[in-house]
Parts: sequence; structure tokens; C-alpha cells
Amino acid sequence: MPKAETPNYLAVQTVAVTASDAGARLDRWFQRHIPELGHGRLQKLLRTAQVKVDGSRATASQRLEAGQTIRIPPLPGLGEKREPKKPAAVTEGKDAADLVARVLYRDEDVIALNKPSGLAVQGGTGTAKHIDGMLDALRFGADARPRLVHRLDRDTSGVLLLARTARAAAFLAKAFQGRNVRKTYWALTRGVPSPRAGTIDVPLAKAEGPMGGERMEESEEGDRAVTDYRVVEDLVRAAWVELMPLTGRTHQLRAHMAAIGTPIVGDRKYGGSEAVLPGIAPKLHLHAAALALRLPSGKQWHVTAPLPEHMRATWKLMGFAEKPQRHGEGRRPARSVRAPRRHSG
Repeated sequence: MPKAETPNYLAVQTVAVTASDAGARLDRWFQRHIPELGHGRLQKLLRTAQVKVDGSRATASQRLEAGQTIRIPPLPGLGEKREPKKPAAVTEGKDAADLVARVLYRDEDVIALNKPSGLAVQGGTGTAKHIDGMLDALRFGADARPRLVHRLDRDTSGVLLLARTARAAAFLAKAFQGRNVRKTYWALTRGVPSPRAGTIDVPLAKAEGPMGGERMEESEEGDRAVTDYRVVEDLVRAAWVELMPLTGRTHQLRAHMAAIGTPIVGDRKYGGSEAVLPGIAPKLHLHAAALALRLPSGKQWHVTAPLPEHMRATWKLMGFAEKPQRHGEGRRPARSVRAPRRHSG
């Protein structure tokens, strides 16, 4: 069915997924195209099977493919003929120059950025400045702006991959969906994980946090979430931990480290007061340090990103090394080791 150009929220709509949205989660698609719907209302529509993909029941985390159709039920209260919000094109100025300076790698298919901590990848309520709104600054002579193919939390820094063509976007979306991408994160944890290397296999589900807002919590009814980890260096009160997520759940690394009793420093959402270390910047100490995958060209490729300023200062204070290892040099933790399941409290 054709895509509805002017949505009529009082009637059922059937919208086709475009190439630029291939690989996006269903809830991110709604956030991008119908941001006024809101997460809570979307979840209710999904639970009652009113939103469908290709005629089948859908989930918020479902990854979309180009050409699929999304059934949108009547949405009274949103008004008629409301256009989806589009990011403002930013092509020059300090923000654009800073984004260009953060390019780690570029070829005809992809661009890798070192995303700063505190900058959102996409817009939302109260978010005026975000990477999606500045992608035109990264055209580098191409006819189209690059496309997002995965996400990082606002406060997580590090490698963010962009596709420069529709073909590359489809290729990379399939790679991320198929878990053919090796992602390595660095974190500073409050306390030292025990055992020092292992696998955290704790299912996660969305829940309301104690102070309001949404968070992920351990739940047998949640989606499976698996993280390999190893302690690289440690002091008595903190540890530098390398994290390798094998699944891609929302806030997975933050929730998992809190679940085993060693929250990431600066992560008050999951660690509360236990995530604070005296003398250490209160910012989230989580960094996407490396990414490895096969590019659309067929090249086996990896890229690393230097630490953000606040983590560099912490690493210096702790006496840790600053330069990331070449991806794949570190030993992968034994899969037979299981981290204990503990609630974060």
C-alpha cells in the first residue's frame, strides 16, 4: 500500500517503511514520524495488537525492513493532517564543524563518528539539538544526507556508525540485526565485578523507575539480554571493565552492571547514590570504544574512538591506560562463567 503523505489520525493508516528507516526499531520509527503519540500510548496499542507490521502482531523492539507496511490505528486527539517533525538542517557553524571534526573514518559507504557524551542521537520531547538534525553537515559532496543505522544513549560517548547510501543502510541494518557486529564498550564501575570475567545473562523488561520515567529491570518475562565482560584494571573502589553486548536491549549495559552490584559510575538512573564516586566527574562513564564488522565493500574493518574528556581525566586519576586496544586483541571471557543475578535495588 502507498505511504500516507498526509496522515488522517481519525482513520486507519497503512504506511510503507522507506529505505532510510530500514533497520530502525518500531518504537523509534514512531518517535521519528509521530513523536506526539508518546511511548505509553504506543505500548498500549502494541499490547492490544492495534499496531501491526505486515499484518502481524508487532513489538516495540522489532527491527523494520524497507517495504514492510505499518498499520496505524485511529489516533483521536492527535488532530488531522499533522506532519511528522523533521530535523532542522544544520550544515555550518560551530556545531557542524565539531561534528565534522569527530569523523573517525569515511569511505563511499559509511561514516564513523566519535559521538560526544550528552548529545542525543535523535530528537524527542525537549531535545532541540541532536545528531539527526545535523547530518546534512556530513554529506561530503553526496546527494543525500547519511542515515543512522544504530543508536547510542545520549550520555554514552563513542563510535556511532552512519550509512551514506540506501544500499549501505540496508546492508548495515541486516548486520546489526544479525548480530554480525562486534561492539566493545569501556566503563568505570563502582566496585569490582566478581568473577572478574564472565557472561551476564539476565532478561530485561521496561518498567517505571522509582522516581518516574522508564528504566529496564530484570524480569523473567523480559527479552533475553546477554553481555560478556572482563575487568581490565581495578582499584579497591572501582574497576575499568570491558563490556561486549551480544544482544542490543535498551540500557542493557547499564542495567546489567547494576544487576550484579557494580553500577557504572555516573549512572544514577540505575545505580542511585552507589554510582557516585567522590572526586570523580558525575557524568556517565560509559564509552563505545570499538566497533568491528564487514563493510558493504567486503572489507573486514574495525574502528576505535578515544575516550571523552571526563573519562580521560578519570583514567589519568586512576592510573589506567588511555589508548583503546585494537579491537579483538583482548581475550574473550569464557562463556561458561555466569555472573550472579542480583537486583540493583
